[in-house]
Amino acid sequence: MSVGPTGVRAVVEAFGETPLDAVERQLRLEAQAPPDPAELGASDVIVAVQSAQVGWVDLLMASGQYQHMAAPPYTPGLEYAGEVVWSGPAAAARWPVGARVIADGLMTGPRSLGPYQRWGGFASYAVAPAAALRSLPDGWSYDQGACLLGSYETAYHCLVARGGVTAGETVLIHGASGATGLAAVHIAKRLGATVIATGRSTEKLLAVRDNGADHVIRTASDADGELTPFRAEVKALTGGRGVDVVYDGVGGPISVESLRCVRFGARYLIVGWAATPLVAKGAGGRGAPNANVLPTNLIMMKGLDVLGCPTAISTHLDPSIRAARLAAIDGWISAGLAPHVGAVYDLADLKRALRDKWKSRFVGGGVVRPPARG
Repeated sequence: MSVGPTGVRAVVEAFGETPLDAVERQLRLEAQAPPDPAELGASDVIVAVQSAQVGWVDLLMASGQYQHMAAPPYTPGLEYAGEVVWSGPAAAARWPVGARVIADGLMTGPRSLGPYQRWGGFASYAVAPAAALRSLPDGWSYDQGACLLGSYETAYHCLVARGGVTAGETVLIHGASGATGLAAVHIAKRLGATVIATGRSTEKLLAVRDNGADHVIRTASDADGELTPFRAEVKALTGGRGVDVVYDGVGGPISVESLRCVRFGARYLIVGWAATPLVAKGAGGRGAPNANVLPTNLIMMKGLDVLGCPTAISTHLDPSIRAARLAAIDGWISAGLAPHVGAVYDLADLKRALRDKWKSRFVGGGVVRPPARG
C-alpha cells in the first residue's frame, strides 16, 4: 500500500564542529520513499508534513551541542504540522486520514527520547505515535501549527512554573524577537504583566511592540553590534525600582547588565544563551569548556532567585507538569493567541533558512515547507 508519491527529506549525516559547519558540510537533501504501513505499528500514524519550524535547537543538535543528541544519520525538524495520510488500526478512530495535526516535539522527532527520534519534520513524511499528535486549531495555518508547542511551552514553563509571574509585575524579556522570546511576550501580557522587551534591531523591535510589548529597548548599535547599556532606561521605565523578573534567553554580556536592572528579591530566569552558543564542545563532545559566568556579588546583594529553566529536561523527568501548561495554552488559543510566523522557505532552501535563523534575520517563527505532493 502506497500512501503517496516519493518525497524529499533532510539528513544530518554526522555532527558538525559548529552549527554552521553542520549546515554546510553535514546536511543534505535526498529522495524519501513514503513510509511502508506494513512496517509500522498499530498505533503509528503517517503524516504528510506541510510545514516545519526552523528552530534554534535544530542548529545546536546538528553539532551535538544540545543536551541530548539524535544519532546520525537522522532527519532534523523538531516541530511540524501536516495531514494524516495513514493510521494504524489503534489510531484510526482518533486520527483518520485527512486529519490536520500538530506533532508534539517532546514525544516524537529528534527532541524525543524514544524510537521515533529519527522522524524529524524537515521531510515530506514523518511517522509519529498517535499519542504525539494534537489537532491543528480551527482556522490556523500549518505554518502557525508548526510554531506552537516548543515556543509557548517553554515560555509558560519559564514564566509561570519557574518564575511565578503575576499580574502587575514587570518582566524584562531578552531576545524578544525570536520565536520563544515572542511567545514569552504573548504569555507575559496574558498574565497581566508589563513587558519591557529588548533586541538588536529597531525594525524587529517595532514588530515586537506590535505583538504586545509595552516598551522596547535596543541593546546594540548598528556600527559594531556591541552591547549598549540599558540599565538607566529600564530604571526610568520602572520609576527607579527595577524589574520583578528577567527572562534571559540570550546570556553573555547582556546578563551582567540585566543584574543591575532588577529590584531587590527579583527572579532571574535562565532560558538559554543564544549570544554564546558554543559553550559546549562541538561534534558531539561533552562538557562546557566555555561556560558562562554570572557575578555572585550582584546576585547576593540584590537577593536574587536565579532559576534555571530547562523545559525539555524538566518535562522528560516529570511528564505530569505538562497538563496544566497545555490546558492554559489551549485556553489562550481559544481567546485568540496565535504564533507569529515571520519567514517561510521551501524545503529546498533549508540551508538558507537555518543560516537565517542563526543570524536572527526574522521575527518569531520561521518555517520550511516540503514540496506539494502529487
